[in-house]
Amino acid sequence: MHILKKPDLSDPKLREKLAKGMGHNYYGEPAWPNDLLYIFPVVILGTIACVVGLAVLDPAMLGDKADPFATPLEILPEWYLYPVFQILRVVPNKLLGITLQTLVPLGLMLIPFIENINKFQNPFRRPIAMIFFLFGTVMAIYLGIGATFPIDKSLTLGLF
Repeated sequence: MHILKKPDLSDPKLREKLAKGMGHNYYGEPAWPNDLLYIFPVVILGTIACVVGLAVLDPAMLGDKADPFATPLEILPEWYLYPVFQILRVVPNKLLGITLQTLVPLGLMLIPFIENINKFQNPFRRPIAMIFFLFGTVMAIYLGIGATFPIDKSLTLGLF
């Protein structure tokens, strides 16, 4: 027993909305019981079956046990943390390094205020915001690439 709310297609307001691609919420299948009782459990059980099947067919292997006294010399964080890792690695004073790292989120929090200085949406008509964006992007790429090099070559990227 399905309950369908049939649309009144003779209604001119509904015809106008349908012509614009709107008004489809006036009719259709109800969420209860069709979606909530029949479709959602099938999707949830299918997802669980896929995850269990992948876990059985291709299990993740465990690595060596962690040894806190044998840390490798060149450890790297995930790629998106390379620039701030490079800041911490290059600055000799670690307190200054942590302070410079905190400037990254503070700079990101300033972006809405820098963006609102100018009313134009075109980035070429907002020179201050573009300068900050380009400088930050170039520095992040430079520091990120430098983090992959040994510490003696990290600032020059091995070019000099």
